[in-house]
Amino acid sequence: MLKSMLSRRMALLGAAALVTAATLAGPAAAVTPEEIKAKGKLVVGIQGDNPPWGFVTSAGKQDGLDADIATLYAKELGVQVEFVPLEVNNRIPALTTGRVDVLFATMAMLPDRAKAVQFSKPYVANAIVLIGPKSMSIKTNDDMANLTIGVAKGAAQDTQVTKNAPSTATIRRYDGDAPSVQALVSGQVQTLGGNIFYMDRVEKAKPGEYENKLEFQKLYNGACTRLGEKEINASINTFIDKIKANGELKAIYDKWMKVPVPTFPESLEGISFTAK
Repeated sequence: MLKSMLSRRMALLGAAALVTAATLAGPAAAVTPEEIKAKGKLVVGIQGDNPPWGFVTSAGKQDGLDADIATLYAKELGVQVEFVPLEVNNRIPALTTGRVDVLFATMAMLPDRAKAVQFSKPYVANAIVLIGPKSMSIKTNDDMANLTIGVAKGAAQDTQVTKNAPSTATIRRYDGDAPSVQALVSGQVQTLGGNIFYMDRVEKAKPGEYENKLEFQKLYNGACTRLGEKEINASINTFIDKIKANGELKAIYDKWMKVPVPTFPESLEGISFTAK
């Protein structure tokens, strides 16, 4: 009996210790530009399979629009850049747990996300669209009824397709951009929710068969830091203002987007560009 009581007591103490440790661990500690300079590198969360935003080349090099901008920011701080390729669903957890210092990761600026992370000023524009066969007539949301639609799970296109598609549509969610594109070109789904650059990938896989059908939402992307990190948020905003003014953002746009740099909004409803 005594042995049993002691065993139960030890188990309770162990459980209490685990709860205490989890409580003490708390959220990731704030990261400032000075701390990044002291360690000599900026750890950037980025997408690894979503060109032209972020992708890994055959030589194993991280490349793309976000990679170029993040590299410029690291240069601004006078440090090396280290990239951590992330799937769509892993982006915010990687930041909030301290695995990365900042996200330059095709992060559409959405009010729900702004509750979990701190957005910078926008540095690039995007749009969420539906891609389908040229032979298929899809002109309104109602035309999606009874279609099978692929999306990257947890991405902005997942939200928009779920919001706009009739309840009779079947939505299949995939772990990332590349699997969702593959689902379309392999015939697993009839249509695909994506962004304005998906068509380039679809066209390379199956030339001449698909086109953008519907536009659900215009979006802007920003860099993300943790809530309350005022110093690095201010630093990134100053950097974004600088590359907009000195032509470096235009050069990156010319390289990857091949469209003029848009006029960016001064504010977005439900989203603050400045940490509090």
